[in-house]
Amino acid sequence: GAFDFVSKPINQQHLQQLLQKALHVPALDSDSDQLPLEQRLLMGDSVHIQQLRESIKKIARSQAPVFITGESGTGKEVVANLMHQLSNRQDGPFIAINCGAISEELLESELFGHVKGCFSGATEDKQGLIQAADGGSLFLDDIAELSLAMQAKLLRAVQEKKIRPLGSDKEIEVDFRIISASHQDLASRVQQGQFRQDLFFRIHVMDLRIAPLRERQQDILILARHFIDLICAEWRIPAKTLTPAAAQFLMAQHYSGNVRELRNLIDRAITLSDEDRIEVTHLQPSNMHTLEKAPVLPSEPIPISTVSHAAQNTQSAAHAQALPEEGLEQYLEKVEKQVLINALNLTHWNRTLAAKKLGMTFRSLRYRLKKFGLDTDE
Repeated sequence: GAFDFVSKPINQQHLQQLLQKALHVPALDSDSDQLPLEQRLLMGDSVHIQQLRESIKKIARSQAPVFITGESGTGKEVVANLMHQLSNRQDGPFIAINCGAISEELLESELFGHVKGCFSGATEDKQGLIQAADGGSLFLDDIAELSLAMQAKLLRAVQEKKIRPLGSDKEIEVDFRIISASHQDLASRVQQGQFRQDLFFRIHVMDLRIAPLRERQQDILILARHFIDLICAEWRIPAKTLTPAAAQFLMAQHYSGNVRELRNLIDRAITLSDEDRIEVTHLQPSNMHTLEKAPVLPSEPIPISTVSHAAQNTQSAAHAQALPEEGLEQYLEKVEKQVLINALNLTHWNRTLAAKKLGMTFRSLRYRLKKFGLDTDE
């Protein structure tokens, strides 16, 4: 039942703000179980969703930091936003930041702001996103992507509720609640030395887990029909319905991209459907031809001992004829680009999931997408 905690030495201004918020905690009345907001943002009848709604309502009353864990596409930002709107900070801003989508060079300026002239290109003072969350909630998605140096600076901001913009010698008091999320196991990263233990304990006061879509199958068709109605209303087209076969197809999918993948499937199906119903053919991905055209590299070297001298000469001649005309560098870039496109198509252009499938970090994938002109803003 604790509302929040105070670190010594006590800052009087921070304590006063905390007391004001404690006196204005929204009461839980009998109608709170049927909030329209919850029905809009967290749709579903599964046990997982019902328990999640109850946990959010309880946690929203406090000011304690919250850590949300869940696979990519499960709706971590939706949960964070709902928690903010159910809290006594609902009149304040909700600032969401994807820590993996901002380059390391720009991240400090984005988070803490800067003063004019502190670096080349700083033509005016800029307010950081943490300061923009003053009086509200700050949501840090993919927090595991932060460097150790940035983690240390964030720890001080969370602990002291103060920030110092780049190039400034003055600290600014900021009142915000931090909500963070990651699809990675932060405890393992702490053991590996990739995440600060003190920051881990600071942000991990309350925790929420969002179940993947495949663990709550009874929500699939509820979400699918919701997305159909939503998209049809946005596009101002007549409503469409799922055929029984299409509904069965949706129920049979694995959904490695979770709710985001389901939304993409529905979006694509509505685009392809010319009638008032959605068939299985509208839901099936059309990237198989892309995979067939992808260059295939040998998985293992051919053992030389099993090749005769004549075969070696034939093989050498064949290799000489197969040398790429554009040169090795351009040929390898072409192969790399095609592999990236295949991974993006397989994940319905979910870049976080594509990076995971390719065994690389989000930043590394982002760099390559920019290199080949594939990095489009969502």
